[in-house]
Amino acid sequence: MAKIHPSPALPSQTPSSNQVSSSQREHFTIWMKSLVFNGNGCTVYDSKGCIAYRVDNYDSKRCSKVYLMDVNGKVVLKILKKKFRLFGRWEGYRCSDQIRPWFKVKRPCGFLDAEHPTCEVWTESGHLRFYQIDGLGSKSSFKIVDMSQRNVLAEVRRKHTESGIALGEDVFTMEVESCVDHSLIMGLVVVYGLMNHII
Repeated sequence: MAKIHPSPALPSQTPSSNQVSSSQREHFTIWMKSLVFNGNGCTVYDSKGCIAYRVDNYDSKRCSKVYLMDVNGKVVLKILKKKFRLFGRWEGYRCSDQIRPWFKVKRPCGFLDAEHPTCEVWTESGHLRFYQIDGLGSKSSFKIVDMSQRNVLAEVRRKHTESGIALGEDVFTMEVESCVDHSLIMGLVVVYGLMNHII
């Protein structure tokens, strides 16, 4: 079981990006490193350079339980890996509901190259929506698509400087469309990282 070490609450550090969603498109920087020494995980920064989310654990990258936290160490999502026949399935639980999963992500079987991880997401009103994580040719580039209208909700890719120089292989930029729940997108990004042993 993955261990976490939430930090004490810091009321003065509450970045605006921790809001559920925004009326404007938002940009984040994802560093696939934990702030905990010798830990695994990732750290997410908003467009102002403030920490928005983080994942910290002391186990291997293939752990079966991880927690998405805000900057103050408050758990936003619990993500569990479930055994599902020969293929993996991950379930995400809101901190307010530890019984019913908010989303489920099933790993593709791998027989068809065109297959992508599929996501079942339950809305506040109890409706089921289907998302898909589309790889863009590598583990470091992908997008999250709402399958109902084929709308791209978020896109993750390697981060480059303004002059076009690529940063480290573990630094990404994430663009999230307006009115999209940031914690849901981050949960799906974390699952994708777990699937590919990045986190």
